[in-house]
Amino acid sequence: MSLRQRRILIGVTGGIAAYKVCELVRRLRDLEAEVRVVMTEGATHFVTPTTFQALSGQPVRVSLWDEHGEAAMGHIELARWAERVLIAPASADAIARLAHGFANDLLSTVVLATAAPVYVAPAMNQQMWAHPAVQANIGTLRVRGVGILGPADGDQACGDIGSGRMLEPHDLRDRLVASFGSQALHGRHVVVSAGPTYEDIDPVRFIGNRSSGRMGFAVAAAARDAGAEVTLVAGPVSLPTPPGVTRIDVRSARQMQDAVLAACQRSDIYVGAAAVGDYRPAGTADHKLKKVDGSPLHLELTENPDIIAALAAQPGHPFLVGFAAETHELASYAQDKLRRKGLDMIAANEVGAGKGFEVAENALHLYWPGGDLVLPTRPKTELARQLIEHIAERFLSGHGPTP
Repeated sequence: MSLRQRRILIGVTGGIAAYKVCELVRRLRDLEAEVRVVMTEGATHFVTPTTFQALSGQPVRVSLWDEHGEAAMGHIELARWAERVLIAPASADAIARLAHGFANDLLSTVVLATAAPVYVAPAMNQQMWAHPAVQANIGTLRVRGVGILGPADGDQACGDIGSGRMLEPHDLRDRLVASFGSQALHGRHVVVSAGPTYEDIDPVRFIGNRSSGRMGFAVAAAARDAGAEVTLVAGPVSLPTPPGVTRIDVRSARQMQDAVLAACQRSDIYVGAAAVGDYRPAGTADHKLKKVDGSPLHLELTENPDIIAALAAQPGHPFLVGFAAETHELASYAQDKLRRKGLDMIAANEVGAGKGFEVAENALHLYWPGGDLVLPTRPKTELARQLIEHIAERFLSGHGPTP
């Protein structure tokens, strides 16, 4: 396990768990990581900047108004330097300011200015952690792609027992190591499709599938962390582009097909995580259709192209990973789709009330010719990382098109 020459920025906010971050910095340095520390004013009441400077071997920044540090726009330099940003401990106040996009101190400004993946390690009283405002802010950060590490359950400094403890330094170290991935896909090109497709009925109405795009975006980020060059073909979603990923925005199934086929001309792996509509209106009205009282609207539909089947029919196609979202008979439908479309792997998940769509967690059942594996419920970011690991393993072992 090594982090040699990896650049990690640690943001320390005001909380008693700040003392644990001293151990984290030491452990990261033991793995040969380059570590820089930014502290809030509140954090300096728990641990001094001198301590972190001695442990990291780098100057510690505290103020946005440091004339020496900001002589050359130091906050931008820090933001560009970092490959990972970890805020630990992340207090309830820090989480709120990040969720609302504040930039009123050095740390929050760096977070807004960086293109690096950002992680937070919450640490607070168990009642504070359970408060709806804190949970809403955590939900906002998750949607934006921020990694939430913890918290853990146990005894707290205030005497309470419950969820809210910051993860231990070795856990945070291991999560940072895992975030860089195995680099198993270094030099490979991965195309991921994500989100829904919309098919216009008239200028103001459309039909489409339910999808937040979170799973597909998480898969794109995980493939990037595994060292791949990643192209993300996204339907209409309101999600930020994962840093380091090339994004192509589309609306309809036919637009998605054109973008995917073009991107896959030079790709090694295609992951079809998009919820592509099976049908579209046979024609699109050029004006808003008016409701006629008592008269039903008859909408003629025609079948959309099958993107992954079209890829499978091409000679020399990439390693193909499909998704199957089903409300029942998951195994039989998924395995039938795997065989019928000639896929190398399929990731099946149940959808319905509180499952699959518009939630932060999911579970997958992977199938491939001759085998299967269950990935139990967990945050989509973690699930995506596991999925990419298994895709890389199958791809590199030669089970599919020749790598």
